[in-house]
Amino acid sequence: MEELFGASLLSKDGPVPVSTLSQSKYVLVYFSASWCKPCQAFTPMLDMFYDSINSFEKDVEVVYVSRDHTTEEFEEYYGKMPWLAVSYEDCDRRNMLKETFAAKSVPSLYLINTEGVVKKSDCVLDVKNKGPLCINEWNLALVS
Repeated sequence: MEELFGASLLSKDGPVPVSTLSQSKYVLVYFSASWCKPCQAFTPMLDMFYDSINSFEKDVEVVYVSRDHTTEEFEEYYGKMPWLAVSYEDCDRRNMLKETFAAKSVPSLYLINTEGVVKKSDCVLDVKNKGPLCINEWNLALVS
């Protein structure tokens, strides 16, 4: 995972080692931006999904990759999110992730395995249309 995200990610309490991702069953990579109207509608849905799935045990972790235009936009938008993020200042890494995941639009949400391989790329639709029930499909995707 360090090849993708570097040594650490941002959390609300400061930097955390990327190795913490291995503690979650489901790791999602979320490309979004504050200026994007569909993102503004989807982020609260993802937040509710995240809270619902993690209500008993931390099963899901999200890594936010910002497509914002300024640090201020990033900080304000990320301030509303409970999950981890790639540092906004690491522009090269954010661009590399955009290319690696072929994230051409926002919002985009990808399920990855412990090696950082994309196992499902249409997770925005899963969260919107199936909510927590999509976990069954994600389990199958992770083992295939």
